[in-house]
Amino acid sequence: MEAVTSNHVHAGLIRTAHRGRSRALLFLLTLCALTALFATATPARAETPGAPTQAAYLADRLRERPVYVTDQLPRAVPRSTAPEFARLARTTGVPTYVLVLPSESVRDGEALLGAVHDRLGRDGLYVLVDDHGVTDATAFGVRAPADDAWSTQLYELPYDAGPLLSFERFAEVVAQGPEKAAARAAAARAAYEDDEPEAMYIGPSDRRNQSFVTGILLTGVPLLILLLAAHGRHLRRRYAGAARNPDPAARRKPAAAPVVRVVAVVASAALAAATVALTATAVFDQTASSGTKPPTPAEMSARAERVAAGLRQDPVYTDPESPRVLDARRLDRLHQRIDDFRRSDGGGPVYVALVPQTSENESAGDAELFAAAVHAKVGKPGVYVVADPADGTIDAYNHGLRLDRDRLFFDLPDAITLGDSRADRSEDHLLGERLDALMTFLDRTPRTDRPVEGATPAPAPSPAEDTALPPLFATDFWPGLVVGAFAALLLSAVLAGVAALVLRRRRPATEPFARLPFTAPTEPSASWLRRTAYAELRALVREFAEREDQPRAWDRLDAALLLVDNDPGRARRPGTDPATLVTVIVLARAGRAALTGRDDDLCCGVNPLHGTGVRLSHVRVSATGRRLLPVCELCRDTAIADPLGIPPRLLRLPAPSGGDRVPYYDATDGPLTAVPRGIARVVQRVRETAGVH
Repeated sequence: MEAVTSNHVHAGLIRTAHRGRSRALLFLLTLCALTALFATATPARAETPGAPTQAAYLADRLRERPVYVTDQLPRAVPRSTAPEFARLARTTGVPTYVLVLPSESVRDGEALLGAVHDRLGRDGLYVLVDDHGVTDATAFGVRAPADDAWSTQLYELPYDAGPLLSFERFAEVVAQGPEKAAARAAAARAAYEDDEPEAMYIGPSDRRNQSFVTGILLTGVPLLILLLAAHGRHLRRRYAGAARNPDPAARRKPAAAPVVRVVAVVASAALAAATVALTATAVFDQTASSGTKPPTPAEMSARAERVAAGLRQDPVYTDPESPRVLDARRLDRLHQRIDDFRRSDGGGPVYVALVPQTSENESAGDAELFAAAVHAKVGKPGVYVVADPADGTIDAYNHGLRLDRDRLFFDLPDAITLGDSRADRSEDHLLGERLDALMTFLDRTPRTDRPVEGATPAPAPSPAEDTALPPLFATDFWPGLVVGAFAALLLSAVLAGVAALVLRRRRPATEPFARLPFTAPTEPSASWLRRTAYAELRALVREFAEREDQPRAWDRLDAALLLVDNDPGRARRPGTDPATLVTVIVLARAGRAALTGRDDDLCCGVNPLHGTGVRLSHVRVSATGRRLLPVCELCRDTAIADPLGIPPRLLRLPAPSGGDRVPYYDATDGPLTAVPRGIARVVQRVRETAGVH
C-alpha cells in the first residue's frame, strides 16, 4: 500500500515537473514571438505615433475644402488666392481637388496624388500646383483630359505666367472636353516646340537695360539733331556757296544763321527729347516683375506661427506637408538626446524644425531668419535647429543658452550641416543620423558664464520690394545719358564725314569770293591745298565751257592746266609742291573772276589765297621791313588800323630746306613769286617755266 502510494506521489511529481517545463517553454516561445514581432515592426514606422502621413494630412485638408494652399509660398502663392483657385476648379465640369505645395515637398507628384485620392476616397480630377504652375494632374473615376490640359498650359504660357494663370489655362482646356483639348494640345506643341512664348514680365536686369537705352536716346537724339544741323549748315556753306552780299561792310564777316532756323532746330531737339521721354514711359510701363498679389502680414507669419505652435507641444516639429524623414526609432532617439542635453550642465532646450526652406517663403529661404522668427514666437531660449527635409541641410542657432558662439558658428562640421556623399544618395539625407551627431556636438560645445544671444539677421525683402522694378529714370539711366552724348558726337561726325565725301565727289566745293579773306588759312595743310586746287580748277573748267568768249579767262585756265600737265586730277595727288598748288588756286580763282566780269589783275600780295587785290600799298611784312604789295580790302584795313597785324596774315609755306614755314615769296622761286606784280605776270612766268610762248 505504501509502495503504491509512493509510486503515485512520484508520478504526480513527474507530471508537475513536466507541466512546469511546458509552461516555461510556452512562455519563452511567446516572448520570442513578441520580440520578433516588435523587432520587425519598429523599423517600418515612418512617422510619429498618432501623426498622419503626408498623404493623410493632405487628404484631411481636401476633405475640409477642395482647394488647399500651403502657407510656405506666400511670396508666390498667397493663401488668399485659394478662393480664386476654387472658382476656377468649379469651371472644369468635374469634381476637382487642388493642392498647392512647394516643389521641394513633393518627391513624386503622381504617386502623391494617387495616395491622397486613396485616403480621401472621392473620385475626381486631382491637380498639383507649385510656385510656378501646374506640375501634375490625374483623373480618378471621371473623364477629364488631364494630360492634354497640362501640355497646353505648359506650351501656351511663358515660364513666368505664374501658378494662378497656369491653373486657369489648365481648367479652361479641361472644360473644352477630350477632343478639343487633344487638338489644342497638339497645336500648342507644334507652335512652341522650339520657341516658347515671350515672357510676360521683366526682371531688374531688363529694367536696367531699358533705363540705359532711355538715357542713350534722351541725350543722343536731341544732340544728334543739333550736331547734324550745325554740320549741315557748314556743308551748305562749303559746297553750295553763300549768297553774295552787295554791302562791302557785310562781306567782312560771315553771315549769321537766321534766327528762325536756329529756333526751329532747338525746338526740334527739345521736341525730340520730350518725345523720347514720353514714349519710353509709355513703352516701358512695367512696374513689377511678377503678377503675384502681395501677401498680407498674416500670410507672411503663418508658417512661423504654425511651427512655433508645434514646437511648444513637442521639441521636434515635422512638417506634415513633407515626406517623413525620421522613423520612430530615430525620433525617439532624438527626443532622448534633447532631454539629456536639456538636463545637462549648461545645457537647455533644443527645438528642431523639419521644414523645407524655399525662396518663396516669408524668410526668402534664409534659415537663420526663420529660426529667429520661430524663436520670437516660441518665446523661450534654446538652440533652434532648422533641418530641411528637401535638400538635407541642417542649421543650428543659439538663442540664449550658455554655449560658445564661435564654436557653434564656425566649427560645426560640414558633415552635419551639408552631409556627405552617402547623405546625398539617401532619400532621407540621413537626417536622423546627422541630427544625432549634432546633439553630440552640442554636448561637447564649451559652456560660457552668461547666456549668449543669437545675432539679429537682416530682414528679408518685403514681397512688394522683391517684385517691384526700379524706376525707369534711375540705375543705368545716368550712364546712358553719357553714352548717348558720346554716341551722338561719334555718329554725327561719321554722318558729316560721309556727307562731305559724297558732296565732294559729286561737286567739289569752292568758296565765294567775298568770303575768301575771312576763310583762307595762313598756313594751309597739304591736303587742304590739294582739295582746294582741284575744286577751283574743276569749277573753272566747268564754267569756262559755258562761256568760251573770255580770252583773259582762257589765259589763266591754260596757265593753271600747264602746272598740272593738263590733268586737273593731278592736283589731288600727293607729292605736288605746295607753291605750285597755291599758284593753281590763284590762277583758277582769277579765271573764275574774269568769267563773272571782274577783270582785275591784282591779287592780294599778303596772302594770294585772299583773292583780288584792290590797291598797292606799302605794308609791314616784318618787324623791320616793308614791301609794296597789292592788298585786299581786309588787309588794307588791317594795314591802316594795325600795321603790325599784317605779318601774322602772310601766307606761309614750308621752307625749301625744311623746318619752319616762311612767307610764300621766300619759299619758292617759281611763278608764285610774281603775284605782287599781277596775275598777267604770273601767267607769263608759268609759260616761261613750261617753255610755252
